Amino acid sequence: MDKTIALGSPPIEILLCRSARARRYSLRVSNSDGRVRLTLPKGATETAALDFAVRQEGWIRKALARQPLRSTPGLATPVLFQGENVTIVAGKGRSVALKAGAIEIPGPPEAIPAKLRAFLKVEARTQLAAAADRYAGLLGRRIARISLRDTKSRWGSCTPEGNLMFSWRLIMAPPEVLQYVAAHEVAHLVEMNHSAAFWAVVARLKPGFEADRRWLKKHGAELHRLQF
Repeated sequence: MDKTIALGSPPIEILLCRSARARRYSLRVSNSDGRVRLTLPKGATETAALDFAVRQEGWIRKALARQPLRSTPGLATPVLFQGENVTIVAGKGRSVALKAGAIEIPGPPEAIPAKLRAFLKVEARTQLAAAADRYAGLLGRRIARISLRDTKSRWGSCTPEGNLMFSWRLIMAPPEVLQYVAAHEVAHLVEMNHSAAFWAVVARLKPGFEADRRWLKKHGAELHRLQF
């Protein structure tokens, strides 16, 4: 059973996770929520795990210091939208609207997170569906279904049946990055792997994708800064 322990001062919460498949201790700081997870190999004691964490405390604190500050969206909060910062302002009427560097959200302040999330999901679906359909057409393949989620560890996925899943937070990234992820997942309709042949398909669909991939590795955590 998973258990949380506290390390050092100020205390760091660490989630201990046992795994029958693990052969050694493994530390990970989540880019999406900053949570620290320590995976224990079979037979490891909690005392030994704590000793390991103590030895790695310096690394853990440095990794946490590199994490982006997280916040709940509200009035005057900056929001990434298609790679640009826009500011949340009070809006009129019923609909969320983009206007001159601002995102207007009507209604009471406490409704802002839910309304912003809904707006971002609609925009993400529109952009991702259009991109995926276009790339699938170039390959002569058919997409069975597209779904959106708020995934923690991946930006997209593709099943053998042709179902594509994307993180709706991609609408916060520059448009070229969103296009790359769409191309990446559509390429799996041809190659269900990450072989050289797969990357050749990606390059055919989205020339220059390497820069977009590097952007995600460097800035992807920033897309999880806002907590809904």
